[in-house]
Formats: sequence, structure tokens, C-alpha cells
Amino acid sequence: MAQKPSIPKGTRDFSPIEMAKRNYIFNTIREVYALYGFRQIETPAMETLQTLMGKYGEEGDKLLFKVLNSGDFLAGVDDVELCERNTNRLAAKLCEKGLRYDLTVPFARYVVMHRNELTFPFKRYQIQPVWRADRPQKGRYREFYQCDGDIIGSDSLLNEVELLHIIDDVFNRLNIRVAIKLNNRKILTGIAEIIGAPEKIIDITVAIDKLDKIGLEKVNEELQEKGLSQEAIARLQPIILLEGSNESKLQTLRQVLSQSETGVKGIDELEYILAKLAHSPLKAQLDIDLTLARGLNYYTGAILEVKALDVQIGSITGGGRYDNLTGVFGMPNVSGVGMSFGADRIYDVLNQLDLFPSDSLQTTQVMFVNFGENESDVCMQHAALFRQAGIRTEVYPESAKMKKQMSYANDHNIPFVAIIGESEMATGQIALKNMITGQQQLLSPTEAIAEIVK
Repeated sequence: MAQKPSIPKGTRDFSPIEMAKRNYIFNTIREVYALYGFRQIETPAMETLQTLMGKYGEEGDKLLFKVLNSGDFLAGVDDVELCERNTNRLAAKLCEKGLRYDLTVPFARYVVMHRNELTFPFKRYQIQPVWRADRPQKGRYREFYQCDGDIIGSDSLLNEVELLHIIDDVFNRLNIRVAIKLNNRKILTGIAEIIGAPEKIIDITVAIDKLDKIGLEKVNEELQEKGLSQEAIARLQPIILLEGSNESKLQTLRQVLSQSETGVKGIDELEYILAKLAHSPLKAQLDIDLTLARGLNYYTGAILEVKALDVQIGSITGGGRYDNLTGVFGMPNVSGVGMSFGADRIYDVLNQLDLFPSDSLQTTQVMFVNFGENESDVCMQHAALFRQAGIRTEVYPESAKMKKQMSYANDHNIPFVAIIGESEMATGQIALKNMITGQQQLLSPTEAIAEIVK
């Protein structure tokens, strides 16, 4: 008996209806990026491990899917090394490539490789899948799409303001109510300095980034395990739990971080962004959130995340400023800022809230019924006219029973059926049936086109 086929955990097949929904999301994001002057690029699914490793922190490196070398991948490994079962050492010898973990690091590599072809600042967007060897769970997949936008070659904070407006426009078009969370890595660095643990900045940001998921007590336990003193942890509590308006939070922080030059600079940057947004306010809720850390090492300035207000799900968009990412590829001092829309989580939010517009799910708009060879010839001629008018049209391929053909149209949610029998052929008309209302009209081809378009 043949084994039942399956797909890897954390991956999915997508039906035509699901793809129509996904394309609604992709097209909305694509249209907004284009409105702001972003241009599209693509990079390979695989990158060299040299490109990927060390860019996402220790935890991120563990989640990289590594690709075995082609051919005899064991040729460079002796039996002693195999028996030692040192996974990291073996992976370094067995694998030269890995599936991309995100789109930002490949983009930095792209910029360095194509620097002589680009004009800076360079604004790019990229909509492609990424892979993470994570534990699959609700809202978290091993293969998923990201929809990135980046501006590189400019350190102006107007770029951060522009990205916030892009986020606002996208979710307004999708009718998703969101809260945008904003912080600055310089502020987090300043906090680490004033609690006396500047060398623990990575451990602190990785831990407090999990606050929403594991709670304050577990975060404190993790900080203690990472070697922070009880005094430092105690001094951290009122800062990460700071409440009030955005302005009052920054005023309090300015006092608390007055001895940290880096922390004060982070406050200045957030105040600048808020001041610019005052002239062109967002529709979405914007909150300064000091627990937001974004656990990726390459962020150096403003960081942001977006949460849906009406659905319990993780971040649906995230990003931030990275001032030295291209430096690891031999191109130092190039500042950039970017973000990524999590298309799969956005899909789940739209599904749960039933926010997909009905017209976004329609593929075929009209189907011609097939009564036989002569009739199908006329149907094909009319179908060509309909398609020239931009109407998505199909002709049923067989002269099956009428009930079967109408069931096909119903099953595929086709809103109109065009019927051409002997009498219609004689008059040059089309019997156009509205499958929603049940109304049927005898129309000329031009009138039928106008009715469908209407």
C-alpha cells in the first residue's frame, strides 16, 4: 500500500481561494510601497552560511535551516569527527549554504555586491518566503512570507517617519485595527549602562523582548540566569514597566538616563519622530514601549512592532534602524532602516475577523455554458471579446448536462453565466444569468460586457 503523502511540519499548501486572499495582501502591500517610491528586488532562497551566520544572535543561528553540500557531502569528514557528534563542527563541514532566515541580511549582501549599480538612498521592497527551524505553533510557521521595505544610504529620521506612514496606510487599507509599538535600541543601551550592566545589553534585550510571551517573573529568572545581579534586575523593573503618555514616558526617561549619552540620544531620536508625526498624524495607535527590544543584534536605533488589536496573535510587522549591517560585508558606515510585514499572520488576522473583501476572492467573473461544437465556437469568439475588456472569462470545456455546468459555476462562486444556444446564435445575443440574484437577461455582447463590468 502506497504511503500517504505529507508535507513538513510548519509548512502549508494553499488552495485557489487561499491564494486569492494572500494575493490581496501582497498586492495591497506592493501598491503602498510603490506609492512611496520603493522598487522591487528578489534574492535567492539560499545564501552562503558565511552570509547568514552571526547576524541574528546565538538564538537566531540555531534556527537556520542548513543545506547539505551536493554530491558526497561526507568526503571531508573523518570517522572520528562523526563519532564525536559535534553538531556545529559537522555542520560547518557538511553545509556551505542555508535557507534565508529573513530578507534584511540578504538585502545587505545585495547592496554590497551591487553598490556600483545603485543610487543612494536606495529604497527597495521584497516579497519572498523565508525559513526558520522553529517549533511550529499557532501563528508561527517554518516557511512563511515576509514583505520587506528598506531605505539604505541615509541616516535621516524622516525615513522612520515614512515607514510608520507606510504601516499606517497598509493596515488602514486592510481594515485591521493595530497598535504600533516604538522604542530605540540606544535607550535600551542606556538602561543597561545606568543599572550597571552595559556588557549584558544583548542578554537584557533578548530577555525583555519575551515579556509579552512569558511574563515578568520568567523574564527576571532569565536575567538572573544570564548573570545580572539582583540589584540590577530590581533597578530595571520600574523602567520596563513605565506607564503614561508617550511624552511623559520620554520625559521620565530623560531624567533617569541623564548620565547616559547614548540613552539621551535615543530619547532625542524618538522625540524627533513624534514631532514630525504631529504634523501628519497616523490613524493607528502609536505607543512608546520600553519592553520592545527586537532580539536581532543588528538594530542600532529606532525599533518598531505592530500588534493587531482585535486578535490574539504575535507581532504582524516589525523593523528598525541598522547603522552598520553592511559593514560585515566590507561596506562600513552605510545607515539603513527597514521593516517587514508578516503576511502569514496578517492572513490569519483577516481570516479570523472576516475582513477579506468578497471581490478579492473572485477569480472567474463569467462562464460560458457549452452546448456543443458549434455553440462552443461562438462562445470562444465572445470569450475573447470579454477578455479584451478585462473580464476574467472561461468556457466550460465539455458539452455536459446543464446541471453539471451550473454546479461548477456555483462551486467556484462565478457571479455570471453566459448561455448561447441556437436561438441566441440566430440573434447574435447572449442570455446572461446573474448567479447571485437569479435574474437572466437577453443582451448583446456589448451590453453583456457593460453589465458584468457594472
